[in-house]
Formats: sequence, C-alpha cells, structure tokens
Amino acid sequence: MALVRWAPEREIDRFRREIDKIFEDFFSPGRFPSLFGRVTRELEDFGTFPAIDVYDDKENIVVKAEVPGLKKDDIEIQIKGRDLVIKGEKKKEEEIKDENYYYAERIYGTFSRVIRLPVDVKTDEVKAKFKNGILEIVLPKVEEAKPKEIKVEVEE
Repeated sequence: MALVRWAPEREIDRFRREIDKIFEDFFSPGRFPSLFGRVTRELEDFGTFPAIDVYDDKENIVVKAEVPGLKKDDIEIQIKGRDLVIKGEKKKEEEIKDENYYYAERIYGTFSRVIRLPVDVKTDEVKAKFKNGILEIVLPKVEEAKPKEIKVEVEE
C-alpha cells in the first residue's frame, strides 16, 4: 500500500468550489424567475430610481429625473433643509395573474429619492416641470451661494 500525502488546502478549495456552484445554480436567473428575478432587480434598483442629473448653471441648481410611465399627479417634491426629496408611485395599469406571465421585468410601487443639494436654495422660488417622462426641478440659489467675482487691482 502506497502512502499518499494529504493536502488539506486542496480539499478545502474543492469544498469551497462545490459550495459556490450550489449557490450559483440555486440563484441562477432561470430557476425561479418570478421570485428571484423580481427580488434581485428590486434590490439592484433600490435607491437608484429615478435616475438623475444634477448640475449648476451659476444662478440655479437644476435636477433632471427620469420618471417614465408616471403622471405629474404621481410625483411629490419636497425640500427639507438641503435635501431634495422626490417621491412617487408607479401604478400597475391592469391586474394580471402571476401564472399568466412569461416575463415580469417592470417594477411597480412607491419610490423615494433624496438628493443632497450642494448649496442652500430659495425654497419659495423652486419651479418644477414635467414633460415626456422627464421631471426638471430648477432650484434658485440663495445670494450667498452664488459665485462672486472679485476684481483684483494690480499696482505697478
């Protein structure tokens, strides 16, 4: 009988690969599409809906948010200190039983997105408009927050 050298690190590595494969197979996209697909999509999208652009045009902070499929009555905007809060609800158009679905990738329900503003704004002058699924919010800066140009005189 021949002696075989035991290498525990090889056994541990093989065991780790087998466990990883079990989890990969279990959570694979096709295994439970109605449950795990929906849950993973919602976890991935959590906190990122709506997608936004925030920029400064010297006088204002401008926020543009993509909110396709919503109506203006489905959106609520609040300013709390330096936080801009965009809340809304995307409602399902019709009720269809889950067993009749082939794919269910669209997400419905309420959302809330908080955007920390870089400067103080005049809350009483904020304007919002909604067109073609894009919400644009114009937040005028307070005077102290606007950039000021100071001329430097050079003495010769």
